[in-house]
Amino acid sequence: MIKFFRSGNPLTVLLLLIYTLVVKFYYLVHPTTYLADGSEGLLYGLLVKWLHGFVGDSPFFFTALAVLMLVIQSLLFTKIVNHHRLFAKPTYLPAMCYLLFTSMLQSWNAFSPAIIVNLMMLWVFSSITELYTRTSARDIVFNIGFAIGICGLFYFPAIIFCLLLLVSMLFMRAFRLAEWIIALLGLVCPIYLMGTYLFLTNQTTLMWKIPNIGLSLPMITDYKVWGAMIACTLFFVLGWLLLQRPLKKMLIQSRKIWAAMIIYVLVAMLVPFFNVHFSPAYWVLAVLPVSMFAGNVFWCIPSDAFANIVHLITFAYVIIMQYFS
Repeated sequence: MIKFFRSGNPLTVLLLLIYTLVVKFYYLVHPTTYLADGSEGLLYGLLVKWLHGFVGDSPFFFTALAVLMLVIQSLLFTKIVNHHRLFAKPTYLPAMCYLLFTSMLQSWNAFSPAIIVNLMMLWVFSSITELYTRTSARDIVFNIGFAIGICGLFYFPAIIFCLLLLVSMLFMRAFRLAEWIIALLGLVCPIYLMGTYLFLTNQTTLMWKIPNIGLSLPMITDYKVWGAMIACTLFFVLGWLLLQRPLKKMLIQSRKIWAAMIIYVLVAMLVPFFNVHFSPAYWVLAVLPVSMFAGNVFWCIPSDAFANIVHLITFAYVIIMQYFS
């Protein structure tokens, strides 16, 4: 099966849809409603309220919507990866890995602020890949900051992704103070616009919901969470180690993009600790960039048989955790 996903044939999308139904079938049969644990942002609350007016508390609708968004994210993410030739040839392995790894926890398949933020982070990631080649990047850094600011309105701890922007600017471009200021202005702009709207519409009582952030150092006892995090960390480390040889043959831009992805993973793993109420559901933010390194693991395995065995073991783990745990 891996050889089909390793291919860049557009018909692989059909196989990917079938694959999605297989790995997500349990969650579609046993759906959960939207996530609302007190850590969500103002825009997320308004969006859920609007959707609730149409479908009520329908668990299937919200789970199906979350799964659909995961599929769309996997395809858009793969398109960005293939456009910048981060692998030797076009491939759908990152999309496959994203759908497979997000199937390890039910909370990663529930409609949540993190699912929406991941969609916005695709815009951020796509823009970051252009930082190195642009003579002037003021418009790009403003757009990236603006997108992260919107993420903050859905899930305020996502503001921490500004570290990804600043560090990426640090090693992808020469330091220009004006660009850093513009990036920070872009970050603040959505929050300022939202605050202005609430003031003009006499809804100032909602402003206190915008800076919804805290600090949590939880004691994780759920073995499923430990299993999912160990699997993601293992594939992330292996993917990075296997990347060292082909990295030397890549263009400088590609090397810097891979380096930015490492920062992306590290920042995304830290974000959930700034919840008002800690929830492993928000670690799905890290699964998106991890899937690129996991895809590199399958890409670098020369034997299709061995690659299929690794995939089968991971796939079996996902099914066992879903049906038999």
